[in-house]
Amino acid sequence: MFIDEIKVHARAGHGGKGCVAFLREAYRPKGGPSGGNGGLGGDVILEADHDLNNLIAQFFKPKLLAENGDDGMGKGMDGHAGADLLVKVPCGTLVWRLAPSPGAIVEPAPNSDQDLEAPKPRLPSGRILQRGDVKALEIDLEGEEGSPESLPEAAKGDLVADLTEHGQRFVLCRGGRGGLGNRNFATATRQAPRFAQPGEPGDEGDFIFELRLMADVGLVGYPNAGKSTLLTAISKARPKIAPYPFTTLHPQIGIVEYPDWSRLVVCDVPGLIEGAHLNVGLGHAFLRHIKRCKILVLLLDMAGTDGRTPWDDYRQLRQELEYYDATMLEKTILVAANKMDEEASAGNLKKFKRRVPKTPVLEIAAAFDVGLDAFLNKIRLATEAAGR
Repeated sequence: MFIDEIKVHARAGHGGKGCVAFLREAYRPKGGPSGGNGGLGGDVILEADHDLNNLIAQFFKPKLLAENGDDGMGKGMDGHAGADLLVKVPCGTLVWRLAPSPGAIVEPAPNSDQDLEAPKPRLPSGRILQRGDVKALEIDLEGEEGSPESLPEAAKGDLVADLTEHGQRFVLCRGGRGGLGNRNFATATRQAPRFAQPGEPGDEGDFIFELRLMADVGLVGYPNAGKSTLLTAISKARPKIAPYPFTTLHPQIGIVEYPDWSRLVVCDVPGLIEGAHLNVGLGHAFLRHIKRCKILVLLLDMAGTDGRTPWDDYRQLRQELEYYDATMLEKTILVAANKMDEEASAGNLKKFKRRVPKTPVLEIAAAFDVGLDAFLNKIRLATEAAGR
């Protein structure tokens, strides 16, 4: 099962309560206040991991709950801090914070006249932690970057994190601070305080995790154009192949290896249809996976097996990309003419070049490994030129 979008509920641990206690020992029957502080609640932390390829773990565990801090105890003993909850997600995961639904009751955090001392230094929620926690980079939520670009994304709320590098961390919810025990409130005029602070609640909220695959090359085309066959021919990926449309139901990843040990990551996106930019045929679920690709390959069925013409397919695919996100056309786009082993392919290719002039075409027959060497060299050069 491939899961690339999931809604989760996250809650950091609550801080422990401060203790009201007085020291009672031999020879000290009326000792002073000795209530300890409550422990700090645990954080909910996300970490990008390149060994994961989908959000299946969150599908089976949509509630992310960190441990609460322990309450303070007598004799000045502080409560233990709650353990942080570390959640690993695949590289390329975006995190959207959902706004509270209208009419929802949100309880404010308890106010305190005292400045709570945290038992250990914490980074505030909304910051990305680099490997080793050497430095923190706060995400700017007010600038243009990171703001939703389309209506479906705007409905998801605010973008709070984009985890793209292995080991990158993000504090999703910060744990509440523990309350101070009564020993912290003893003064010369108030030597026996009989009150303590309650612990602060941890951050809590609903989020959407959205995966956008990290790939160098994205294969785009109509259903039954031969994308899965091409991916099988150039890599060790083995997607399902059958002679009917929509055989591929979710994106497939393949690794292309070259003789000099260099590699390219190729993403096979399920077939697009007319109106994909309007989410027809789950268009948004497929199109978002190629937004991070360095180059795109438009794979055309040059034989017109399904009764469509290759030049119409080419124009329609570019139109769908433009309508979904105009910046997609700024990428390097290669055109590959597949099924050149068919009789009708040669004639259709001549018509295609007349109707779509000044567009280089790579002629291949993926099922018979024809033209694949030139195809692999071309995508390698194009990827390097795009800044690999």
